[in-house]
Amino acid sequence: MRIERFPMGAFQVNSYVLACESTGAVAVVDPGDEPELLIEHLEGMGARPVAILNTHGHIDHVAGVAAIVRRYDVPFWLHADDRFLIDRFEDQARAFGLDFEPPPPPDHALRPGESYSLGDCELRILHTPGHSPGSVTFVHGRDAISGDVLFAGSIGRTDLPGADAATLFRSIDEELLPLGDDVTIHSGHGPTTTIGAERRSNPFLRADARRHFLGAPAER
Repeated sequence: MRIERFPMGAFQVNSYVLACESTGAVAVVDPGDEPELLIEHLEGMGARPVAILNTHGHIDHVAGVAAIVRRYDVPFWLHADDRFLIDRFEDQARAFGLDFEPPPPPDHALRPGESYSLGDCELRILHTPGHSPGSVTFVHGRDAISGDVLFAGSIGRTDLPGADAATLFRSIDEELLPLGDDVTIHSGHGPTTTIGAERRSNPFLRADARRHFLGAPAER
């Protein structure tokens, strides 16, 4: 599977275009607030996406959904626990002083433990809440598209509605770290990294950070 990253917009969110190389099937992940960049790229590929797959429902990750749906009449997938963020999209926009077009309601719910078939490519769906209640990670082979769970040198915010630090650390410990040190993490912001690099150097994965956030050490 080919994974192409497009940092965009006011939040510099990483939007992704996924392509199954054997069949040509294409999906868009987390379309941000410059959807014209994705549309231009898709037109250049001569491709029509078959789905919008969202890691979670925060405004920076869904701001371009409406434009992609309007252009390609494509279904929008999101975990059901983040539906409230779509319902409150205008509140999110007002909080940041923005005027983005609201996304339509999700067409389908992403279900952890299942897979999404993109042509011949299977994307495993992991539930990785903590940054938001319905955050998910898509895993294919040795690649994981994790949204705002784990970054190069950092972790997702836990000061937003529905967020929780203990839950986020549990998602990292129980869902991401066991994937293996050679797995590439395609984050929602910033550069790609690997599980191994973050295990070795991410300050938020150290025991002292756990004490700061949770009041108790937890070493992995």
